[in-house]
Amino acid sequence: MAKKIMIQGTMSGVGKSLLTAGLCRILRQDGYRVAPFKSQNMALNSFITKEGLEMGRAQVVQAEAAMVEPNVLMNPILLKPTTDVGSQVIVRGEVIGNMKAVEYFKYKRSLMPVIMEAFQELEKDYDYIVIEGAGSPAEINLKQNDIVNMGLAKELRAPVLLVGDIDRGGVFAQLAGTMMLLEEEEKELVKGVIINKFRGDKEILKPGLTMLDDLIKRPTAGVIPYVYLNLDDEDSLTERFQDKGKVSQLKAAVVKLPRISNFSDYSILESLDYLSLVYATGAGDLENADIIIIPGTKNTLNDLLWMRQNGIEAAIKKLAQKGVIIMGICGGFQMLGEVLKDPDNIEGGGDLRGLGLLPLETIYEKEKVRTRVQGRINPLQGELTELSGADFEGYEIHMGRSSILSDIAEGSFSEVTPITEKSEGKEEGFAKGNVFGTYVHGIFDQGNFCERLMKLLLKRKGLTYEGIEPLDFNAYKESQYNLLADTVRENIDMEMIYNIMNESAN
Repeated sequence: MAKKIMIQGTMSGVGKSLLTAGLCRILRQDGYRVAPFKSQNMALNSFITKEGLEMGRAQVVQAEAAMVEPNVLMNPILLKPTTDVGSQVIVRGEVIGNMKAVEYFKYKRSLMPVIMEAFQELEKDYDYIVIEGAGSPAEINLKQNDIVNMGLAKELRAPVLLVGDIDRGGVFAQLAGTMMLLEEEEKELVKGVIINKFRGDKEILKPGLTMLDDLIKRPTAGVIPYVYLNLDDEDSLTERFQDKGKVSQLKAAVVKLPRISNFSDYSILESLDYLSLVYATGAGDLENADIIIIPGTKNTLNDLLWMRQNGIEAAIKKLAQKGVIIMGICGGFQMLGEVLKDPDNIEGGGDLRGLGLLPLETIYEKEKVRTRVQGRINPLQGELTELSGADFEGYEIHMGRSSILSDIAEGSFSEVTPITEKSEGKEEGFAKGNVFGTYVHGIFDQGNFCERLMKLLLKRKGLTYEGIEPLDFNAYKESQYNLLADTVRENIDMEMIYNIMNESAN
């Protein structure tokens, strides 16, 4: 039986996901087999495993930190919001349907056996499991059917570390108030607290820590400083979309759609010194962009209407005519076509005119495409010639299928070989002039596609790629995981953590 510890927070966005990843990397560095676990995740950032199953991206980050292959057992339930009051429900990597919030609230307790089975399967192969909660355990209106915070901790008899975010202020009230709202049985599970995202001199904090200890009768396991990392985070309260004011040789603009998904696709672009990445919410944000990217979304039709209504669509079409490179990924790729059809009411039904920049028709189908892929760009003509022959790996997650309405002189964007059991090749993605699109998420991360694209953009501005060291994204991520682990280890009482976990096995 694996030893375990659970990271819960006083609210969303306190840093539970990254602290879980940090502990996973520390335990791995110490020579243990460790895995992350989150019973239920609500996120639009998702990933496809090598088995073709879908799971939350945050648990993929934690698995990478633990140096193990991502597995849906680590995230047995994934909720992908489709509206403000409804989500697509994914259980053990498979879509079971869409539910409104009230409907799911009544249904979710029936998923506890699925959660327990996944955890029990997972712990057969690991020495330690680091469990992440969601939101706050003190949401008293949601406690009745809780399956992700104290409800799960009680089922697993998992010791809990409670994390508060001092950067937002009121951290002592966060921690004390949360403890006050817990039931006695739940309080017994809390073995310590962590203060996260601290800036300043810890000496000034000490009197408050002493008073907090006296008040809640729980020790402070650590005070973690605010650290700047480029690692994928949860989408609800990410700081990734904030304008960082970076000025560089190149500018890439990603349209910040209301239901943007898989924005982890652009992590590598944020790490390039010579490129500034902005998330555009209005037409003005697209000015002077060398490339405009329309990303994936969980509601393509509604987000296309949003772009149409706020002027972003018109601006993109105008800039495309001026020769700016336009790229679409997944839902963004579908938007670039002539028409999107939804006969089965997958996204609300009906037909919707696309941007008309690619001669494509997209038809939504009930079956979701989920596959890992690898491919190479076919020979292209015109503005995108430099991309010819570039290779990449990634994954597809989408409901629609796109087909050509007429011949494209430049040919298909790529010929992709799925790296699941289905080994047949297929054409995927298309290009025309300075506009191209693909269904492949993660296309920038592996292979030389990103390098080729950057060379193309620099050349168009009369600049050269010479002297720029190509970024090894895997090595870069490893350095980020190690920085996270070093920061956590230096500022947390790991002896206390090990004692808490060892006691959990007794």
